[in-house]
Amino acid sequence: MASKAKIKVTQIGSKLGRQSIQEKSLIGLGLNKLHRSRVLEDTPSVRGMIRRVHHLVSVEEVK
Repeated sequence: MASKAKIKVTQIGSKLGRQSIQEKSLIGLGLNKLHRSRVLEDTPSVRGMIRRVHHLVSVEEVK
């Protein structure tokens, strides 16, 4: 069985003063402070949350 692709998401922008949906997306990604990183499965739901906060996070592929 092939393993799912993984991505590393790092928060590079503050959630202060952002819309509540953007704050909730960061929490959904497991991010709550600057420079925190999470390795997540590359799924459509994760990509959707990243799209909402693309200006607050950086994304890298994990091999």
